[in-house]
Amino acid sequence: MHIVNNAIDEIGFTPYHWKLFVLNGFGYAVDSLLLLLQSIISTQAGYEFNPSFTRGLTIAVYVGMFVGALFWGLSADVIGRRFAFNVSLFICSIFTTVAGAAPNWASLGVFIALLGFGGGGNLILDTTVFLEYLPSNKQWVVTFLAAWWGLGQAIAGFIAWGFLSPAKWNCPDPFDSNGVRTSVCTYHSNMGWRYVMYTSGALVFVMSVARITIIRLKETPKYLLGEGKDTQLVQDFHAMAAKYNRPCSITVEMLDACGVVQSAHGKTKFSISELTIHFRGLFATRTTGLSTVLIWLSWTLIGLAYPLFYVFLDSYLASRGANFNVSTYDTWRNYALVNISGIFGPMLAGYMANWRLLGRKYTMVIGALITMAFFFAYTQVRTEPQNIGFSCAIGFALNIYYGTLYAYTPEVLPSAHRATGNGIAVACNRIMGILSAVIATVANTSTSVPIYICAALYVAMAAVAVAFPFEPYGKRSS
Repeated sequence: MHIVNNAIDEIGFTPYHWKLFVLNGFGYAVDSLLLLLQSIISTQAGYEFNPSFTRGLTIAVYVGMFVGALFWGLSADVIGRRFAFNVSLFICSIFTTVAGAAPNWASLGVFIALLGFGGGGNLILDTTVFLEYLPSNKQWVVTFLAAWWGLGQAIAGFIAWGFLSPAKWNCPDPFDSNGVRTSVCTYHSNMGWRYVMYTSGALVFVMSVARITIIRLKETPKYLLGEGKDTQLVQDFHAMAAKYNRPCSITVEMLDACGVVQSAHGKTKFSISELTIHFRGLFATRTTGLSTVLIWLSWTLIGLAYPLFYVFLDSYLASRGANFNVSTYDTWRNYALVNISGIFGPMLAGYMANWRLLGRKYTMVIGALITMAFFFAYTQVRTEPQNIGFSCAIGFALNIYYGTLYAYTPEVLPSAHRATGNGIAVACNRIMGILSAVIATVANTSTSVPIYICAALYVAMAAVAVAFPFEPYGKRSS
């Protein structure tokens, strides 16, 4: 690994890395886009289909992403990063488009789950692939990569603004104040949410084609090292160096002199022993095991705190006298503004994470504590300008923490088992998303207790960040 890292540093940052930054960023954007789509369309689709369980789409997308995170994470360590990287966005585009033609609530839920399955591996593969090509002095760019997450949210907001604002494409609320249906919402009078899905599906399809035609990704050097494919690894390095006129002194003999890699895989790739090796590798030493557990805990905490806060917020504010009387147009405009704010958090986080005094750990601490402060302050919101201002501030501050956690996770995981550990971390996050939807269905949403619990969870995240045993600043990833 030391020799391979030397070769990556010797070649340096090339135009190939810029392509990876953009095309891997597509995966981030799609992940956030898909998570928001189900919440964006659920109200209008519900007017048409009159579902008995209104939070079904939320559970569907999180179930799909949970399964996808485990599947793509494990497969990326077993059969390689390249296949999953090229295929996952195609699956997303197909089922996002098909979901727009769903004839009923149940089928819509199935298609939402399937698009979630396709997108479930994006956060895992994008960070893993990008990191395994980056020179050590540019590893902080993985944190900056999370700006694409905010861009994906902003795109979702603009698409919703365009198609869900005009009355000609959207039914008015067919229910009275008692929840009794007083009018019919038909297919042809409610096309707005379907146009949202068709447009999003087309956009994701363009992204998936661009990944294959522009980048033509080869298998990452660190995966090839774990496979023992030294000759291919060296050939790929020299081909990149020749293309971009960079020096490259790595040879097969240098790698052979270190011995033969034997521990990265089982006897057969599709076996229980293969999965066992990747799981055990995350606990190879006591320190590595502690790091793995704390990472998974962090993803679990943020997975519960963030959606739960927004589940309870509207009812809580209404019970305290807040009244946001805005038009549909203004609602989606504000939605887009809040999501745009999330773009800049990871940009600041990338700068902070590359500062010796803070590093990755204390950037996460600062992001978590600032978010907690804004969460507490948000409970005092009473007017629409206050609502927009604090929403934008939370979107910005939260992504300082989130963006750094995205990057920190693959940086400290061992390369041969990186996608597995990352996949389990993201799966923990998705489980909490499912739980938040269930809690929202059965709990009292007007009490202040959940708000303070969410804020306390951010304090816990800051404490966990301090306890992380590894600080990647100034070090090369495995």
